[in-house]
Amino acid sequence: MTFVRAEGAKEEIQADLIVGCDGAFSAIRKQFLRQSRFNYSQTYIPHGYLEFTMPPINGEFAMKPNYLHIWPRNMFMMIALPNLDKTFTCTLFMPFEEFEKVTTGDKVIKLFQKYFPDAIPLIGAEALKRDFFCLPAQTMVSVKCSPYHFGDKCVLMGDAAHAVVPFYGQGMNAGFEDCLVFNEIMDQLNEDFSAVLPEYTRVRVPDDHAIADLAMYNYVEMRAHVNSKWFLFRKHVDDFLHIIMPRTIIPLYTMVINQGLLFCAAVSVAGGSYLLVRYPPSMPNIPIEQLWSRLQALKSPF
Repeated sequence: MTFVRAEGAKEEIQADLIVGCDGAFSAIRKQFLRQSRFNYSQTYIPHGYLEFTMPPINGEFAMKPNYLHIWPRNMFMMIALPNLDKTFTCTLFMPFEEFEKVTTGDKVIKLFQKYFPDAIPLIGAEALKRDFFCLPAQTMVSVKCSPYHFGDKCVLMGDAAHAVVPFYGQGMNAGFEDCLVFNEIMDQLNEDFSAVLPEYTRVRVPDDHAIADLAMYNYVEMRAHVNSKWFLFRKHVDDFLHIIMPRTIIPLYTMVINQGLLFCAAVSVAGGSYLLVRYPPSMPNIPIEQLWSRLQALKSPF
């Protein structure tokens, strides 16, 4: 790899393996475009987003914290997620042409009065007027590519391989899962990069493309479908069938979230095991006779 330093000097670095984890606009992936049979696409959705902060009220959350709050408005929506400091981060997702129509503080308030009136006193009218114009509406891009590797020398992970829109909340988990799967394949194939990298591509590409598609679809579901009585009825039916046939019928959202929780559990177990091996707890030095006496004393009299 050739690095250009801040002062303009160039430095070449040799490595056994280059791991490209440099984000949705990856410089590593850009070099992959120079090889034949490399598939690549990026899709910008026609909506942008802005963030607002909903402060605590009397030191407590302004709304119930254990929920994802959604204001679905068919063609756009706002969501609110709780933070550890008892604020909420409110994110407005809206078509760029709608953002462009809001040019003054008064128009911001009119927009919220029409679509999110209950949020105005919680966020604050002056904060809305100020924060709406702090930054332009930000873009969201979905990236797909394959293969994820080049020979036995370079591999893509995380957003460099599969940037996704945020509507399933699984983008970071997918990046962490890349690491976990890669590590498992390294163990299985004895760290032979010529075998590991193609297998990593074979395993990860279908899963990552699937979560990208699901995230795109879930935006439509969050901003529009949840307003449909038929959709809500179907969700209740799905939940009921899942209760009586939990192994046969699993709602899509439940499957995605459960997989994310299983992954987090696996990472926690692996991390905990490492810490126990690396820093074993000190064991008390108790004579075996004394230990046996204590165990006898704990026996139930029944």
